Amino acid sequence: MADDRGTVVTGHQAVASRAPLVVHGADGRTCPVGPDDITALPGLGIALLRTAGPDALGVDPLPIAVRERIETGTYVRIAAHGWREARVLGTTPATYAEGGHSHLVEEALELALGTDGRDALRSGGAAVGGPVTDPCTGAVLGVLSTALRAGHEAAGLAVPLTGPDHLRGAEGPLAELLRRNAGGVPGYGCDLNLAGALQLTGTSLGHAGHAGRPGGADAVERPGVAAEFTAFEAGTGSVLGLVGGPGTGRTTELAALAGRRARGPVPALTLWLRGADLHADDTSVADAMARALRASGRIVAAAGARGDMTTATPERVATLAAESGNPLLVVVDGPEEMPPLLAHRLAGWTVATAAWLGAHGVRMVVACRPEHWETAGALYPSGALHRPDRTARGLPPAFRLGDLTAEQAETARERYGIPPEAMAPGHDRHPLTLRLLAEVRAALPPDVPGRPGTEEVFAAHLDLVCVRIAVRIGAEAEPRLRGSAVRRLAAKVAGQVHEAARRCLGPGQGELDGATFEEIFPWRTGWAPAVLTEGLLAPAGAGYRFAHEELGDWVQGAHLDLDAALRSLVHRWHAEGAHASAPPRGEEALRSVARPKDPEGAPEAGPRNLPVPRHRIGPVIQAMLLLGRRQGTAALAHRMADLIEAMDRLPDAGAAGTAVRPVDASWWASHLLRESLLRAPDARPYLGVLRVLTGRITRRSVAGGGPTGLGPYAVFEPWFWRRIRLPEDDRIDLLRRLVPADGAPRAAASPRATGAPRADGSPGAAGSPRTVGGAPRTDDPSRTGGSPSADSAPRTEGDERYLDAVDRRLAADPRTVQPLLCRWFTDETPLPAHGTGPSAEGGARLRRTVAAAAQALLYARRAQAVDDLTEALVDSAHPRAAELLTALAVDEPSALCRAVDRWARDEERPERRAAAAVHATLTADLATTDSDRALLRDAALLLLARPDDTALHAQALTLLVRDPRTRGRYLPQALRLFAAGDRRLPVALLTEVFPEFPEPVLAALEVRLSLPGEPADGVLRTLAGLDTPALALHAPGLVRQYIDSHPASGAQAAAYVERRLEHSPAARALLLPLVTGLLRERPAPPPVRAALARVLAAPGSTASRPLRAQLLEVLLDFELDTGRDPEVLCALLRAAATGSGRRPEARTRALVHRAGTLLVRTPEGAARFDRTLVEISRDVPGFAALVTRWLDDAPQEWAAVVGPSARRTRETTDRSQSALSMPMQAAGREHGSLRPA
Repeated sequence: MADDRGTVVTGHQAVASRAPLVVHGADGRTCPVGPDDITALPGLGIALLRTAGPDALGVDPLPIAVRERIETGTYVRIAAHGWREARVLGTTPATYAEGGHSHLVEEALELALGTDGRDALRSGGAAVGGPVTDPCTGAVLGVLSTALRAGHEAAGLAVPLTGPDHLRGAEGPLAELLRRNAGGVPGYGCDLNLAGALQLTGTSLGHAGHAGRPGGADAVERPGVAAEFTAFEAGTGSVLGLVGGPGTGRTTELAALAGRRARGPVPALTLWLRGADLHADDTSVADAMARALRASGRIVAAAGARGDMTTATPERVATLAAESGNPLLVVVDGPEEMPPLLAHRLAGWTVATAAWLGAHGVRMVVACRPEHWETAGALYPSGALHRPDRTARGLPPAFRLGDLTAEQAETARERYGIPPEAMAPGHDRHPLTLRLLAEVRAALPPDVPGRPGTEEVFAAHLDLVCVRIAVRIGAEAEPRLRGSAVRRLAAKVAGQVHEAARRCLGPGQGELDGATFEEIFPWRTGWAPAVLTEGLLAPAGAGYRFAHEELGDWVQGAHLDLDAALRSLVHRWHAEGAHASAPPRGEEALRSVARPKDPEGAPEAGPRNLPVPRHRIGPVIQAMLLLGRRQGTAALAHRMADLIEAMDRLPDAGAAGTAVRPVDASWWASHLLRESLLRAPDARPYLGVLRVLTGRITRRSVAGGGPTGLGPYAVFEPWFWRRIRLPEDDRIDLLRRLVPADGAPRAAASPRATGAPRADGSPGAAGSPRTVGGAPRTDDPSRTGGSPSADSAPRTEGDERYLDAVDRRLAADPRTVQPLLCRWFTDETPLPAHGTGPSAEGGARLRRTVAAAAQALLYARRAQAVDDLTEALVDSAHPRAAELLTALAVDEPSALCRAVDRWARDEERPERRAAAAVHATLTADLATTDSDRALLRDAALLLLARPDDTALHAQALTLLVRDPRTRGRYLPQALRLFAAGDRRLPVALLTEVFPEFPEPVLAALEVRLSLPGEPADGVLRTLAGLDTPALALHAPGLVRQYIDSHPASGAQAAAYVERRLEHSPAARALLLPLVTGLLRERPAPPPVRAALARVLAAPGSTASRPLRAQLLEVLLDFELDTGRDPEVLCALLRAAATGSGRRPEARTRALVHRAGTLLVRTPEGAARFDRTLVEISRDVPGFAALVTRWLDDAPQEWAAVVGPSARRTRETTDRSQSALSMPMQAAGREHGSLRPA
């Protein structure tokens, strides 16, 4: 029988006749075989019979030999009327005749038989088709056939079932049977097949279960891990790093992977190794694989398997796996357990291992702590490591295994029977904690109260195991122990367990050697078997260690001298006057091991002592946490502050000439601080430490040009601040301090999408971004440091920045984080920026600050909780909040309408109602739906209905008048308020309703313009900028009304004329009748005419100059005939001088001469002209030179205008300028001259 389906291989001679066939098995069992159950292969001389299976016949399948050739002289056993011995003489061509056809069997086995064997073959019967087996391996080499004929006389011939032809055959029933046999029936020795290799490698998996690792039955499926394993098997990398802290389920996932591979359509080989299986003199992983296969071979041989197990070499097993289509997978669980000397030369071992894996097509998964992979993973050659889609932070490419997700944890609790509220928050997703709690609860009465954390679960589990060990020991004692005696024994066991933990802190890798284990747990008294049976400790290589690594760290941490350990690991390397060679104090705690000696006593080449392995950080962290629980958080905070001080004083890893030990000390300082803060159940007592830490990080980043220069502080990446156990307000405040440490954005980056602004603030394809508080507004908040972006300086894991951490918290809980981000508005700390940073549309440099980043981030993530955002902004009462609310009115008008409605209904907070009034008017023009407009209308009515909020009535009336549904009803009230001088009612409101209600609006404007002071002045300034044609026609009359009411306020009327001159052609067309009326019909008073003279004499724009000149002529004509006011003419003279640099000189000369001509008509005017001319010549640069030139060029023309005093002043000025002239070299002379230039 050749497979588990019951396929029997026999000679074709046995089925050649048409007689019914019956297959006889053990114990008289039989199985009839019909014609449909026979697969005849006469060309090969064999036939395949399908039976009911091995159980039906009571026989086990036999392996078929996989050797390529059978050596001459090989002794075999044949089944011919009983088992007989024979010897292979070699192979010979033979023919098999059947039904008139002859078939050639090229390499028939020729057997040497004794007389009895010859007689048995001649008799036929049961000898026909009997197996030929190898007595060493039990594998079938062929089947006997008496119908074969060779070219010479042969004692016996057999059809071979092995050989190159059969092995290379990819088609046909025999080839398929051989593949099933190789994969399902174990063969060993020289006939080692896939099934035999599977048995050997599977035996190594049993060692993992013996070590107390969780089995696959209780494992919760983690699809992400399984998917990553699948990607690794399909990828090109030969090594996968699976990193995770103790207790996160690394071994569980490896066991699940091995199980899935073994249950596949074609069983895949998985060889399990532990770090303790490695030896100090190993050159590569192949040495440990060979030892593991030999150990498995001994176990399999003890179970009855035949064959030389030493032939199962790693290379042979790898070849079998490769031929099956599934490469051999080597699992190295806990490589931290390797001997210290091997760890010291890990680089060479790693390179040799990678080379061996690549040469033999083998894959390897290394499951370890992050601290080990940080060093070991970096030693693999380029391309050897598999790169997961999401690599572990701050490590060489690896897949990080953490706690269970919420759904997975719920499934685990259901399987373990743990109620949902039975564990402390933050501890209910840790795999080991869940498993140990399940064991504890199973031993306790139901409904035991309490919500334990990880430490309490560990303590309870340790007590439980100690009791179980005591029960086992007491059961073997004479007399048997019961009751209180067992309890006393359990206390003694607990003491020995703590002693074992203390011994684990000594030399080595955290294990107990055999002698120490025997000393603490004697075999002769039954202690050792009890401890191992209960799974508290487990064999590991040549020693023993705690089966659960995290539990071991916790117990060992209770016995660690923390201050001595910190001194040894960190502080002695930076203390003043300390020498690197000085012996460390407290080296008993986590000390390095000394090199071993050879048998002659001479030390072998190697280091005198080795540094403490980094993966031994676990007990130190547990000791720090225990210090906080026992002595208070202040004691732990003091140690944390010392570690920060040490990081500042120790050299960076990248510094030139830095010794290894100080760099190692810097690593210990940063990682001890990080892990102790992460594992603190409440980090609020350490806020002082965290604030100091943020300051150091920011200072280093700013001084070093970005996050790449953080040195030991680089381990405090953004994910650290997300995971630390703090209230959200404290967390966001710490991140605010860290935002400047993100570094400057890159100078340029391509847009993320069409229309998105680039990193430099320039517009994308869709146009230019608006600005919010001096920063570009865009849905991509990365601009101006606003949120996640690829434009920052490189960081680990996807270029995550500290601001990205804020963004993730904002996305997770916007309602909580939005008010906290509004507190950032007061922080104007500048953010680092490149020299070519973003600019606003006007070209001004944008100032990147923490406040601007918060503003941009809130704007970009507004859609997640826009209503909550409006509440947070209105509570902030900061100008940046007001800017952002204004921006939301443009982009989210519906949200602002809802907010206005809520604020208007707030009876308790007047500031909310005031905000409703302000933002209602801003949003009114942007509301696009009837529901939004209804909300604003209702809000305005509510505000107007409150007598105590009279200050808000103007905004409410503005909104109601603009609403067509309520305009007619509330316009009279609004006009009365406007006419009374309320400046909160805009003139633009009246211009909107003027076409519909012209008379009431004009009446209100006239009343308002007749008021004294700013209420009328402001309206006049607004009228100057009107574009409304209908009201613009009435503007001259309104200006006339203003002048009549304010005869001394000429400046406002002149400002009106100035703005209309520069406004538009239509506006200028209305000025001529206005000015003509002011001068001819009802002349304006002198102050008004003087102000007009200053405006009309100004140069103005090219478009306004013709009308200015025309109106000025009207004014001068009036002054010539009627006005004759010297104030008006002096104003004209000053305006001409002031604008002399911006108009043609001839025009200025004409204006000055014209003004002088009009003034000198009276003695008073002449004196006034001289005095004014002297003053402006002194005050206006360059004007005196103009006057001098005019007088020199046309003295007669100016003789009647410029008086004696003006001329004397000119001459005095000329003399003073001559006296102050500098001596210069005269032209055409070689020597200096004092002739003035």
